[in-house]
Order: sequence, then C-alpha cells, then structure tokens
Amino acid sequence: MTQPGPEAIPKHIKDTNVNERTVGGSTKRENKLGRGQRDKVQQFMSITGASEKVAIQALKSSDWQFEGAFDIFYSHPHIKSVADTRHLEELYNRYKGKSFDSIFNYYCECKILRAVTFSDPYADMILADGITILCNDLQVDPRYCHGKLYLKLHTEHCLVVSWHMKAATMCEFSKQEFIGGLQSLGVDSLEKFRERISFMRSELKDEHKFREIYNFAFGWAKEKGQKSLALDTAIGMWQLLFAEKQWPLVDHWCQFLQARHNKAISRDTWSQLLEFARMVDPALSNYDPEGAWPYLIDEFVDYLTENGVMQKGKLSDWSYKQ
Repeated sequence: MTQPGPEAIPKHIKDTNVNERTVGGSTKRENKLGRGQRDKVQQFMSITGASEKVAIQALKSSDWQFEGAFDIFYSHPHIKSVADTRHLEELYNRYKGKSFDSIFNYYCECKILRAVTFSDPYADMILADGITILCNDLQVDPRYCHGKLYLKLHTEHCLVVSWHMKAATMCEFSKQEFIGGLQSLGVDSLEKFRERISFMRSELKDEHKFREIYNFAFGWAKEKGQKSLALDTAIGMWQLLFAEKQWPLVDHWCQFLQARHNKAISRDTWSQLLEFARMVDPALSNYDPEGAWPYLIDEFVDYLTENGVMQKGKLSDWSYKQ
C-alpha cells in the first residue's frame, strides 16, 4: 500500500522521525515543557502509541486539552500507531463464540443431547456472552434489557464502539468488524481500550458524528430481517441518544408513542425526528403544519397541543449536554 506523502500530513502534527538527544532519560524537547505538560505528553503517548513529537504537537494544537488532542490525532489515520494484529487476534479469540457454549451446556444439563452433530454458524462471532466478558474486562457493568445487551449507565459506549466497528447487528461482532474497528481506534490491548472509552463518549457531542451515530443506530438496533425498529427498542435508543444531545420534548415523544402509536418505527420516522428536533423549537413557534413531516410527527404536534404541553425556549435550546 502506498504511504501518504509528506504533503498529506498536516504540518502541525507531522512526525519527522528525527531522533532527539536525551538528557537524564528525557528529550531536549520534553525538558522545555512544564511538569504537568510532560505528564500529559507521556499519558498521550501511552494511550495512542504516538511519538513524542506528534503528542506534543497534538496537545499544543488543542491548548493541552486531551479531548481535542485525541480528536486531532484520530482524525488523521495515516499518523496513528499501527495496532498489533497479533494482539488483536488474541483479543478476538478471547471473546468469540461464547454463546454457543452456553447453549451446548444447556442441552447437556437437560440430558436431551443425543447423537447430534452441532454446526455453529456463530462460532466465529463475538456474541452477547462474549460482549459481557469484554464489558467486565473493560470494567463496565453489563445488563440485559428486553432480551438485548446494554451497558449500565454506559450504553453509549457500546453504541459508539459498534459504530466504529461498523457492526451490522446489536450484540454481535464479526471478526472483520471487531479487528477492523479496534484498528481504526488505534487499540490493540485492553488497557488502550479502557483509556479510549471517555473519548468515544465525547464523540456524541460532535454535531457531524452525532448525526452519523444516530443514523447508524437504527440499522444496528433493529431485529434481523425487519425493516422497522421495535417500539420499545426505539424508545430506549432515543432516550439514550437525547440524553447526550438534549431535546426537551423527548419524554413527551416517548409517552405519545406508547399512548397513541404502539407500533414499530420506520426508518423515515427515525430520520425525520432528528430533523424535527433540530429545526423546530420546543414551543413549536416555527412549526409549519404544511411541511413535509411524517404523519406521526404531525400527530405528535396535535398531541402536544391537546395536552397543553408547551415549552418555553427557542432553537438555541437544542444544545449539547455539558
């Protein structure tokens, strides 16, 4: 594969690979920094695997804020550290194929296993049991809800990780999805994975990434073979997503659906609700009844009017939770 030329790498984070003369175990460049800055450089290097020069330049460009520095570093794949494929294989093998073992043991315990040859189509997948082990390894508490695996108080991490892995289905990672996703994150160990969790959550605060993750969530959360998203799952996802990006009407929307709709959610409704939340202020003062909104959103507006649910505020109320 052809490597990007020097012109492809932003000047402020270009790594010239020049060896620095060390003094007492530190480079001359590092000695010019304050103690707190040196600590941040070392921490950034340990998390990302970046060289000292790249770490310093990324931190300087973000005014020594980790979140901004990570964003700069990971937005330019050609300067990321190369994840160790061997370590990724080891991680993948630790978590794959766990659910089938549970099914097999169940049949054995029930004494209904005969001379049957099992062919497990999921043997090379990381499934719910494997994800539970991964969550425990990452020191994140897992829980089950409506037959799906969620991360207690940290569900957004599972969603963003799955987005990075381009996972097709909730609670399932193929080998390609798992290894490819970790490579894109520059992760090849559990330690690096843990250190990246806070950054992944912060991605929900980015306008462009939030839209991508929101649109990804529909296909990720729906059942295989279904065109629509089950209502209880859709409500759970909306409550999760709008917990990060506030929308004052989200609870009223969920109550309306349970009271008046009680059906699965189409992709069009899912997509258009985000536009409605972004464009229409909570008091509905700029709502256009002649607009091309899905009928369900028009009914929601009628529901709010009938129940006297009006919110004070303008479009500026649509803001990120700090």
